[in-house]
Amino acid sequence: MDSGVKPLLHALLLITAMVTTSLSAQQSTAQAPVPAFQDAMSATASVQGPPRGSAAEQAAIARFEKFLGHLDEKTAREDTEKVYAPGAFLNDTIRTLHGAPAIRDYFIKTAQGLDSMTVTFDDVAVSGRNYYFRWTMDTRMKHLAKGKTIRTIGVTLVRFDPQGRVLLHQDFWDSAQGVWDHVPVLGTVIRWIQYRETLIKSHEGR
Repeated sequence: MDSGVKPLLHALLLITAMVTTSLSAQQSTAQAPVPAFQDAMSATASVQGPPRGSAAEQAAIARFEKFLGHLDEKTAREDTEKVYAPGAFLNDTIRTLHGAPAIRDYFIKTAQGLDSMTVTFDDVAVSGRNYYFRWTMDTRMKHLAKGKTIRTIGVTLVRFDPQGRVLLHQDFWDSAQGVWDHVPVLGTVIRWIQYRETLIKSHEGR
């Protein structure tokens, strides 16, 4: 490895550890995101959601979109346990959470750190019991990017329980672009490494 890259990688690892320590310490269970997701998929494999094409299915989709569309502290406190099942699983690529109470508390803390968040749902695709919500998210954070709006795109995989509550919520999005890219020092290191990797790949492709 290039000697100039090593110190930056070490700095990246150190800063990442510092930033995520407080988040990790709050989690009651420490499980890697991929195994946790796979376990959740297995655990919900036999649970049937609302019948396809039913009014209950449409209500479940609409309730989920409305909840996340304009999430604020009041909505998080009052509606999370109406939208998410008691034993729900959630991973947003930053945190892995189990149970509606833990998800509610996480949404409350997230909302408290935001000036605003708007999620626009661009499309919904269904495959078996899996619902894929494609979205565009605009956030303004009090302590990131100097309060400027940060736009990111992603997809959320959802499974519903028979009552139309979210049983599994797995996000697929670039959290580096959404969060870490805007953390002082850490964001600079990430962008430098991404730029250097692009140059290396470009050189190797010649």
